[in-house]
Amino acid sequence: MNTHSSHEPLIEVAALGSDSRYRLVRFKGHGWEPVDQQEFRAEAARLFPGADLEDPEQVAWQDHPWEWPSWHPGEA
Repeated sequence: MNTHSSHEPLIEVAALGSDSRYRLVRFKGHGWEPVDQQEFRAEAARLFPGADLEDPEQVAWQDHPWEWPSWHPGEA
């Protein structure tokens, strides 16, 4: 039995947008939501304790893994 042929990742991260502080993320069993890096790590740990966030089988990045939009407090 091959468990990887139709494997759905636990977490999907949409492409990096240049005009936002967030990235759209879909946690398995939930809809897409905008999160920042801190929220991403916290929510991943809460929903999937013990998940390896560096494993591409578990976290699918559409582009630029671990990059987040540049944003500074006070920006729109």
